[in-house]
Amino acid sequence: MLGLALELDVIPNLCYKVDTNHDIVYMEFGGDVTSAGNLESIFTKLGLKALFVGQLPPEANSLKKTQRIY
Repeated sequence: MLGLALELDVIPNLCYKVDTNHDIVYMEFGGDVTSAGNLESIFTKLGLKALFVGQLPPEANSLKKTQRIY
């Protein structure tokens, strides 16, 4: 759980709540949204399987894998 918190805490505009009794992470995005692939890679890195339930913001399904840093 600590590893997941450390990864999710650095994502801007993400509010989340962990329900450990049911192994669910509730997420709410405000402003810029990270891609579903980025979220999935966080879970995979920690040995967890991400299953998305509900509607993802359209920005989360972006095929763009990189972002230019200015």
